[in-house]
Amino acid sequence: MGTTEVKPPNAATTEIDFARAVLEEQAGAVAAMAAALGKPFEKAVDLIVECAGRDGSVIVSGLGKSGLIGAKISATLASLGIPSHAVHPAEASHGDLGRFRSRDILIALSKSGETDEVVNLAAILRQDGMKIISITGDGSKPSSLDRLADVALHIGVGDEAGGSPAPSTSTTCTLALGDALALTAARRRRFTDADFAKRHPGGSLGGMLRPVLDVIRFRAGENLPLVADSISVSDALTEANRQSARRPGALLLIDDAGALSGIFTDGDLRRLVVQSPEKLAEPIVRVMTRSPRTLRSDAMVRDAVTLFREHRQDEIPIVDSEGKPAGLLDVQDLIAMRLVRD
Repeated sequence: MGTTEVKPPNAATTEIDFARAVLEEQAGAVAAMAAALGKPFEKAVDLIVECAGRDGSVIVSGLGKSGLIGAKISATLASLGIPSHAVHPAEASHGDLGRFRSRDILIALSKSGETDEVVNLAAILRQDGMKIISITGDGSKPSSLDRLADVALHIGVGDEAGGSPAPSTSTTCTLALGDALALTAARRRRFTDADFAKRHPGGSLGGMLRPVLDVIRFRAGENLPLVADSISVSDALTEANRQSARRPGALLLIDDAGALSGIFTDGDLRRLVVQSPEKLAEPIVRVMTRSPRTLRSDAMVRDAVTLFREHRQDEIPIVDSEGKPAGLLDVQDLIAMRLVRD
């Protein structure tokens, strides 16, 4: 695959122009690699899925910058439910070969396909019958690593971006191809958001993938008042106080069947008192917000964050499959988890 020549900065080329050209070259290389995907990629995914299915591990190995990229590919595989770890090719022959089992597979990374340590490791493991996936450079001619591999993948990169000898386009494409392998294999194995959440319980990412019912403070039947929409505003407030000493920032109103019919917030109450205090004696159904935006009880926290960001809705009713209130998510719950800002 050819690449666009990027010349070093000079009087006619600003640093921004040069940086933009570098990024465009790398983006073009990734796009060309994507267009060239075919049967070898599918076979590589087959090997990864089969390995995970027999409780094997995907071992990723490369030297130098390829080793750093390999560590990230391995981490991505592991986070997607495919056991994996990275092994330094030079250290493998000094005791780390004990990490390899017959049910494992190797993903070997080398742009040239001739890196001695990587080729030697692949040769040893091939003798033991281990399946090997190689990821090498432009593929213009078979490399030593390609010949040892059961599946040879190529990133299609010769020269690096900006005319620099430092790995750039090649490592970008290797990382992208590794991500594609990991994500495609996970998709084949029907890896779900719930599976991902089990492996990422901490931080904002883990918080986003938690069930919304796990994080709410106000729950129906416990500390969330549910008030009939047929009574007056003042009676609704009295009833809410009777049901719970700690009232949330909104009342959830229900119809005769117990389904959510509306919401009446503290802000609604303040506006009513200031503008039309006589309406406190009217049925709350006349002043509530009908059919508010809700979330199903099987939603995730990320759905609530999206709803808040798109509509600035501070209180989100949570309803079950029959439309009956299950709880109320307050924006303060999301702020406490540092998922949104006040």
